[in-house]
Amino acid sequence: MSDSASRKGKLKKQEGPTLLSGVISVTRKGVGYLAHQDLAEDLEIAPLCLGTALNGDTVEVRKMDTKDAKRIQGEVVAVLERAKTDFVGTLEQQGDNIVLISDDKRMYVPILIENPPETTTKNVKAVVKFTSWNPKEKQPHGVLVEVLGEKGVHETEMKAIVRSRGFDTDFEKVLDQEAQAIAKQRNIPEHEIANRRDMRTVTTFTIDPNDAKDFDDALSIRELQDGTTEVGIHIADVSHYVRPGSIIDKEARKRATSIYLVDRTIPMLPEILSNDICSLNPSEDKLTYSAIFTLDKDAHVLTRWFGKTIIHSNKRFTYEDAEEVLTKGKGIFFEELTILNSLALKLRARRFKYGAIDFDQEEIRFVLDKEGKPIKVIKKERLSTNRLIEDFMLLANREVATYFNNLCKNLPASKATFIYRIHDVPNPEKIEELAIFVRAIGYDFSIRGGEVSAKDLNILFKQIEGKPEEHLIKTATIRSMAKAIYSTKNIGHFGLSFTYYTHFTSPIRRYPDIMVHRILKSHLSNEPLSKEELLAYESLAIQSSKREVEAVEAERESIKLKQVEYMKDRVGESFDGVITGVVEWGLYVEEKETKAEGLVRMSSLSDDFYELDKKRYRLLGNKKKKSYTLGDSVRIRLLAANIEDKTLDWTLVPNNSPSKR
Repeated sequence: MSDSASRKGKLKKQEGPTLLSGVISVTRKGVGYLAHQDLAEDLEIAPLCLGTALNGDTVEVRKMDTKDAKRIQGEVVAVLERAKTDFVGTLEQQGDNIVLISDDKRMYVPILIENPPETTTKNVKAVVKFTSWNPKEKQPHGVLVEVLGEKGVHETEMKAIVRSRGFDTDFEKVLDQEAQAIAKQRNIPEHEIANRRDMRTVTTFTIDPNDAKDFDDALSIRELQDGTTEVGIHIADVSHYVRPGSIIDKEARKRATSIYLVDRTIPMLPEILSNDICSLNPSEDKLTYSAIFTLDKDAHVLTRWFGKTIIHSNKRFTYEDAEEVLTKGKGIFFEELTILNSLALKLRARRFKYGAIDFDQEEIRFVLDKEGKPIKVIKKERLSTNRLIEDFMLLANREVATYFNNLCKNLPASKATFIYRIHDVPNPEKIEELAIFVRAIGYDFSIRGGEVSAKDLNILFKQIEGKPEEHLIKTATIRSMAKAIYSTKNIGHFGLSFTYYTHFTSPIRRYPDIMVHRILKSHLSNEPLSKEELLAYESLAIQSSKREVEAVEAERESIKLKQVEYMKDRVGESFDGVITGVVEWGLYVEEKETKAEGLVRMSSLSDDFYELDKKRYRLLGNKKKKSYTLGDSVRIRLLAANIEDKTLDWTLVPNNSPSKR
């Protein structure tokens, strides 16, 4: 950027050892922090020393001689790379200028809009592209890219959530035109069928959520004469239609994933592909890429086959439809569903026996009116058919990764590229912190030198099953774990306890799955991918991991918004809650039915003077010795719901005694 370039000359004048580079984190108050391997703790950068650095930027910082400071201080001397250039927020009038107040509160300064159009009005949400920031000026400059709509309107806010994470909400015309051209391949030519394993006569069906529009996967089943069962896991052959180098492929690489908000899906591929041409819709011949297994009665894999297929789905089940057939003991494909469920139960039991962690948590969904206002909150039910599908997708993903790893042993390194889904072992320090936390609220938790096994975690989860603090402890455990990512280097998957694992089963909504299909096809057909393509996969794995995090953030923010909107009409009402956080400024409490979290401010605890007891994760009253501890059940009343900041303010109901476990 221009501001970093203009300052690079200054770097040469600084003494080498005092300069550090890295990614800066900036708080809402405009204080920066830089983590560095050479420092025991993060370096702190005061607001006046940030220069023009923004949250997430890669910067160069000079350590400052501040002997009286509580921690090492620094000053930004150059911005080497901007983390983002597009910002979403509200347009406001400041004097004679129009500025953007970013929705991201870590963007601590308004952006001055250059040459705003005459039709621009205040109190609307917009996207602004950062253009420059002269260090001599108080604020950065930007240009208006897109007006999203009136602030506070459902459609505007959903678009703002997506655009703030760097995703487009629509496809450009040229992408739709290419998708329409691909859609003309609807009729499958005979020569293509001849090159595939024909599975159209085998009983096949999909099982998906009630509101699903695209169907990535289907299961086929047939009993063999020797008493074994053939199970086919058939995945939409997206890579047949989306070719490397095409406009749609480039867009899919950029997006890397679909996004699932409370009211919609922002697809990775244009809808004519994701919901029609590639989707495994019932009663249609579809091109698939399949993993076909022969399983014995105990669900052990006897034979495996991977390759191109053609299928014809006989039925589109919802999870509820399939569950009803199993529960009633009758209905279409009852026998097939029963066999699959029996095999799935055995696959699952074996997975947990060998160390997979059961991270199942309660989730919610919203019923919205036509204006997008939440009118009802429903807890999602995890049915046996949800787990059935999950078990077979895990089987396919594991077996594909294992197969390719074995294949790689006989390949030169230049041809052995693969996309693994990896999950590192937990950081010992974080596990130590988790153990202290879990013990403080009354549970046994065995660790050894900061190391924990999946067995230890499952023992803990068994202790807390059905308890008010179950969600709290599972959430804390997940936060102590490393994040699962995509990588060309395999280290295994700790959470699943798999030595080899990949993502093969959702190419309509995840770009890494398309890469896995292409790599596998190239080896099975002996048509190697180009060197350039293989080299690109490592950076694409990193990018896909990053985009996945951003998509999850958008999904969670849309839920948080609707939780606060739902509560807005319930100010003054009382609810049951669980304490999820204890801090110097109060208690964070999660309402049990909606999972909406808010703050009980310390100032509202007027019956005593409370202080934070960090070691025991509680607030303790000085006189009465009454305490509020993580995991306690409490009765709360809603004081305020701030939709703009997506925050809730609670107060404890008078005479409220926390319910102990």
